[in-house]
Amino acid sequence: MIMQLTVFLENSEGRLSALCRTLADAGINMNALTIAESSDYGIVRIICDNVFSAVDVLDKAGFRATKTKVLAVEVPDRPGALAELLEALGGTGVNIEYGYCFLADGDKAIDVLKIKPEDRGRAEAAIESAGFKLLHWNDIAG
Repeated sequence: MIMQLTVFLENSEGRLSALCRTLADAGINMNALTIAESSDYGIVRIICDNVFSAVDVLDKAGFRATKTKVLAVEVPDRPGALAELLEALGGTGVNIEYGYCFLADGDKAIDVLKIKPEDRGRAEAAIESAGFKLLHWNDIAG
């Protein structure tokens, strides 16, 4: 399990740029970023090298940021790998609230899954029994 940075961002010109500049100026490196948007706001999800400092820095700069626990799963970077991961969760009663993927190395991808806390144990057991590796921050940071 890893901590993800979640930022609620006003959907207006320059806000994403300001968010990224704030993190950059604080020396915080982003490994992955995804955005879900509506007409009024966006939800920016970031995997970064220091989520605790990022929350503090962003709070001081006027952004609404929180930490969220998510599962990070290493999968081969090939067609069907995500399908196999999701099939491993089939029949477990686990609900995936959202997810996204990013490349780690040339032959590996990382799938990030947000699972309800009460389902996390079943999800982790199913993922590991299917032969996938659950990652921790030090696995991503190198």
